[in-house]
Amino acid sequence: MNSRNDKVLDQFRAEALERNIPADDVERWMELVRPCALLTGGGDGPIAGRFGGPLMLPTDVEDPRFPLIATIDCAALTTGVTDLPLPSDGHLLLFGFPDSDGNSGSMGDVVYVPAGTDAEERATRPTFDLPPDYAEVLQELPQGALYLTADVSLPCSGMVELTEPPWSSPLPGHPYSEELAEVWADQWGGAQLVVGGYGTDFNGGDAAETAAFFAIQAEQAGKRPGSGTTSTNAGDWVLLAECNVSRPGGGAAMFWAIQRDDLIAHRFDRAHAVVDWNP
Repeated sequence: MNSRNDKVLDQFRAEALERNIPADDVERWMELVRPCALLTGGGDGPIAGRFGGPLMLPTDVEDPRFPLIATIDCAALTTGVTDLPLPSDGHLLLFGFPDSDGNSGSMGDVVYVPAGTDAEERATRPTFDLPPDYAEVLQELPQGALYLTADVSLPCSGMVELTEPPWSSPLPGHPYSEELAEVWADQWGGAQLVVGGYGTDFNGGDAAETAAFFAIQAEQAGKRPGSGTTSTNAGDWVLLAECNVSRPGGGAAMFWAIQRDDLIAHRFDRAHAVVDWNP
C-alpha cells in the first residue's frame, strides 16, 4: 500500500474508534482490506483506459448487445493494484446500460481482447429492449480518458441475509460489522469506476453476491452463455468492476461480477451484470 492508502485506513480506524467500536473488532475488520483500482476521468495517475468509444472488436466477435461503457488497459493494472487474477495484457471492454429492469438476465457483458489481436472499429448497435429514454440516458454516460489510482477497499455491506427471523445478522466473527461497514461507506462514498475490491452495496447487500443470485436464476431460465456451472456459493464470485453514472431522474451503479475460476480461465462471457438504480 502507498502512503495515500495508509492515510485512508488511518482515517477509517480513527473514525471507527470515535464511534466507540472496540479496537479489537476494528483491527479484525482491517484484515478484510483489499486492493482495488480506482479509475476516474481526471487525476495525475497513468492513463489506464477510457470511458466510451471508439469500440474496437475482433472480426469474430458479435456486435454487442449493450453500449460500451469503458475500455480498460490490463497492462496498466500491474500486480498488486487489484486482488484479481486479471490478464497481464490486452483490453477488457465493459458493456452495459443503467437500467434495473433486466436483472434476471445480465444487464451487461464483458469482452476480453488479447494484446496483438486484429480488431476493427464497430458502431454500437444495441440489441436489448431499448427503454423510451435510451437516447437521453446514453447522453449522460461518461466519455474520455481514465486515470488510475491504486486504492483500497473494505465492505460497504455488513450484514448477512438469513432465511428466517431475524432475517439478517452480522458477518461471522464480526459482531460490529454493520457499524464498521457504515463507517467505510461514509468515508469512501463510491467512485466513478472501480476494478476489484468490494464495491458499494446493492440495496444493502453485497454486489457480487447479488450478481451470483441473479446469475443462478438466469442459468435456470437457460439465459447463461458459455460452458460451465454457475456456483451457488457466493464466495466463488468476485466483483470485477463497478461503474457509477448519472441518468435523468437519478443515478445508477452498474456491477460486473464473475466466478473466480471463470476469471482465471478468461471466460469473460460468463460474467454477469446487475444494476442498482436510485431514482
